[in-house]
Amino acid sequence: MDPLLNTGRGVPVAPKSSLIVLLCRVASPARSKRETVEGMSALSHTTPQLPGMTLVLGGARSGKSSYAEQLFQCQEGAICYVATAQAFDAEMEARIAAHRARRDSRWQTLEAPLDLEAALHSAAALKQPILVDCLTLWLSNLMLAEMDVDARVRELLESLTQLDVPLVMVSNEVGLGIVPENALARAFRDHAGYLNQRLAAAADQVVFLAAGLPLTLKAPEGDTP
Repeated sequence: MDPLLNTGRGVPVAPKSSLIVLLCRVASPARSKRETVEGMSALSHTTPQLPGMTLVLGGARSGKSSYAEQLFQCQEGAICYVATAQAFDAEMEARIAAHRARRDSRWQTLEAPLDLEAALHSAAALKQPILVDCLTLWLSNLMLAEMDVDARVRELLESLTQLDVPLVMVSNEVGLGIVPENALARAFRDHAGYLNQRLAAAADQVVFLAAGLPLTLKAPEGDTP
């Protein structure tokens, strides 16, 4: 979730953020023999490559965006950050600034509040791994623009089949609370739930974040969740 700063496969990844940092450090020549052995032990329990598509779910302030960014911790080349947020007020501006502050110079950001498919293809053409944050803001933008949500979701799913770079997508889980009292909020909840279901079915890996802790709901083929 974050608009522009303006500035494929084979990315090491671990299922927990602490292990991601460890993997980046384990090859350092300055580390002791014990540290190296411990690091290689951690490596043996992690997913060695970022799958084709990862869906990261979670509620507000669950840690999902930070976790998604850390999946690219060991990536040395450019990474495309596809941002769907729009800064309509000071509160959103502050949230955007906080997201920007976490990212280093490797991140090249594309702003895509509506045309997400075009942004994905632009990044893929550059052979850059992609992080989309977040799908629920994209969904709310479509609804506010009174666009055909179902048609746009179908177009997004079709575009995903054409990508050949690692893709991580962040989305909110909004269906765990009480039933919203107004029709618009209920429609948003329903659209978000169906979107997440369809993306999860298409994804190679699905991770749910709660209280900053990741829970693997779907592991890449051949891995143990």
